This record gives sequence, structure tokens and C-alpha cells, in this order.
Amino acid sequence: MSATHWKNAPVLLAIGLALAAMLGSGSNTLRAEQLSLDVGVSNPTMLAGEKQINHIRISLTGFDVPQNKKRPPVNTAIVIDQSGSMGGQKIVQAREAAIAAVRRLRDDDIVSIVLYSDSATVLVPATKATDRESIIQKIRSVNAGGSTALFAGVSKGAAEVRKFLDSDSVNRVILLSDGQANVGPKSPRELERLGASLVKEGISVSTLGLGLGYNEDLMSRLASAGSGNHMFVEQADDLVAVFQKEFNDLMSVVASDFKIHAKIGEGIRPVRVLNNKADISGQDIYIPLAQLYARQQRYFVIEVEVDAGQAGSKRPLASVTVQYQNMLSQTTDTLTSSIEVRFTDDKEAVARECDHETAAYCAIQLANEKNVQATALRDAGRIKEAKELLLGNSVQLQKLDQLYGAQLGVELSRELKRNAKLNEDQSVIIESPAEWNYSRKAMRYEQSKNAAQQQMRVKTPPPADKN
Repeated sequence: MSATHWKNAPVLLAIGLALAAMLGSGSNTLRAEQLSLDVGVSNPTMLAGEKQINHIRISLTGFDVPQNKKRPPVNTAIVIDQSGSMGGQKIVQAREAAIAAVRRLRDDDIVSIVLYSDSATVLVPATKATDRESIIQKIRSVNAGGSTALFAGVSKGAAEVRKFLDSDSVNRVILLSDGQANVGPKSPRELERLGASLVKEGISVSTLGLGLGYNEDLMSRLASAGSGNHMFVEQADDLVAVFQKEFNDLMSVVASDFKIHAKIGEGIRPVRVLNNKADISGQDIYIPLAQLYARQQRYFVIEVEVDAGQAGSKRPLASVTVQYQNMLSQTTDTLTSSIEVRFTDDKEAVARECDHETAAYCAIQLANEKNVQATALRDAGRIKEAKELLLGNSVQLQKLDQLYGAQLGVELSRELKRNAKLNEDQSVIIESPAEWNYSRKAMRYEQSKNAAQQQMRVKTPPPADKN
């Protein structure tokens, strides 16, 4: 290099660094955000020489949507029960809720309106929402009368969504019903299978149960299998607000079409995925998930049985791969992580090295499973056993919060407290036969909310869509 080049080197270096910084800043702006994946285990250190149960938590967190970014288009079917029981104020509020939802759509969104009573009919075929006033006029014509062909309604709604099915759109069926399915397939298992099949197509299903006459088992299991929300709407006057909440979620989806695969290590037996339907084949676990919202934290808990290990040794516990459609960049992104356990003879080290955050999240899901069991016991008239199970949940969750709440952060500590209080309150209300219809629906709603972490956001929920 000549003397002239060396003399200018500091200047060139400064320019190069500035350019790199600008490019780096630009790349962060241009590159769409990615989800974050965190894999933890309740007890990363385990006692040597004995077979034990452990719990893995796979956690996904949605990124924030930049203000200058346009949200992904929505492709939704609103499926409304217009059976005879929906007469009066119920159908009035159902119309108003659907109208308020349609008004929030953009011109490039797709919407369809499906009605069902004795059979399912399409009021508004899947269409772009360019002429919202025309759609609204058709909704205003809806009246109630007839039976409840719920399965046919969901199926017809899914058929409309399929017309414009696109991996770059948020594809969802939103079902409203106040009654029991009494025409066509009507069991919770049949509707659950329908929801699971739609998730495989990239279509999620949310359910809104109105009043005290609907089948909460059917509606909650359909939403759970359909990777959507389940909501208990006691009063018709609350329908508009609940629809708005559902559309807040719908319009904040940042990722879809998930393929979550956990490969469990040798010497470890996968037992179950708590509160979620998953496909377990040998050492492979496949967990369904249709969509994730901005700032939402969604986690799955895998229970495993770990064979005895030697003190001082380590063992790969699981490797996790998550593939998904990034709705902002319109790319297929992949995240990977792995985790291991080590074995020791030191019992104090096992307790000291416990991952309290993972253990707390797992405790919430374990308590939720027991809450489901308590509901079944109450159904069978075994009130004392149900009460003991709920009180046991409350005590265990309170104890965790008292011991580790300060280390867990405000949100997780609040969740422990909320669930502890919830189980304590439920242990009282299940004793009243007159209130059991309401209490059961409220319990199913809370169980669904916990299983799907419907309201768990890492920050304040995003503002309403401004088109």
C-alpha cells in the first residue's frame, strides 16, 4: 500500500464503520422481526440413580408490529346461530356485534357471513370487504327461528374461508351459539375432530358461547382443537365488546402455520403434552398451533419420564424445531433450541438449581389439568373430592408464589395469584346445585383460557386497528 493510502486509512476506516452501522441499522429496519423461542426444564439438575418425572416448557413469544407496517389481511367467516333460542335481544346484539366487526375490516380483507338453524346457509359469500355497507344491510336482515345445526355451520364457514385460503392471510372461523347442537354431528368429540382437521389446513376456530344454554364442553373443545379462543358471554349486551376483543386478536396475528417438533432424547419417555392435543410418535412430538399474536406468549408443557442417570453425567433432554409463516415478511422462518439435564447425588443442588420460572409455568398447567378433573368429579356428584382437588391447587400455587414470586416477575406472580384465588373461589361455588350451570361454564372458560394463554401478552395489548 502507498503512503497516500496509509494516510487516508483512518478516514476510510471511519467511513467504513459508519456505513456498516447505517447498513446494520437499515437491515434491522428492513428485516422483519422473528418470534423468540425459549426451551426450559423445571429441574435441569436431577437426582441420580432413580427414574423421575420432569417437565419441559416450549415458549414462543410474538414480536411487536412496527407502526409503519401494514397488518396481514384477514380472511374470516362469521358463523351466527339463528335458532329459535336466539330470539329477542340475543339476535339483536349478534347483528350489532357482526356489524361492528365488519366496520373494522379493510378493503383487502375477506369476510363471509354464515347462518345456521335447521341447516346452514351462506348470507354473504366470501368477498373482499370493499362494500361494507352492503354487507351490513344483509346482516341487519338476520332473524331467529329453527334448530341448531352447529357442525354444519362451522363446516360451511370453513368452506367460505377456503375460497380465499392463503398462508399470508389470517384465516379464521368465528362461531357464535347460545344452544346445544341438535342437528347433525353433535358430540364434543366430533366437533373437536373438525377443529383439529381445520388447523391442519391453516384455519383456526374461535367460539363464543352466549348465555347459559350452550354446550360448554363442545364449544371449548372445538376452540382448543381449532387453535382459537373460547369465550363465555353471559349477557347478550356484552357481545359487541367480546367481538371487538376477538377482532383485536385477529388483527394482531404475526405468525401462522406452525410446525412444532420436539425430539426427545434417548433414555427419556414422552408422557403427554399438558392441556393440548399433540401427536406423540416414539421420541417425536408434534404440537399443533395455527397462529400467534403480537406480543403474545404461548407455551406448551411436555411431561417426560427420565431414566435413572449416573452422578456427574449429562443427558440430552430434547431438541426443538419450530417452523412458521412470518406474516410480516411473508417468509417461512425456522427456530431451533435444545436442552439437557445433569445428574447429581446432592439433593440440595437439585432444589437450588431448579428453574423456578419454568416450574411456575408448568405448575399453572398441572393445576389446570386438575381443575378439569375437579369439574368431572363435580359432574359425578363427588363434590368433596372436587373441592379437595381445587383447594390443593390453590395451596400449591400460593406456596410457589410466596417462595419464588419475587424472582418470577410481576406478570407470572400475578398469574399464580390469580389461579390460586380462582381455584379457592371455585371450591366454594361448586357446592351450590342452583349455580352449577353457570359455574361449570365459567370453569370451562377459565380452563380454556389457561390452556391457550389467551390473555398472556408481554406488554400492553396493541391499540385497535386503524386500517
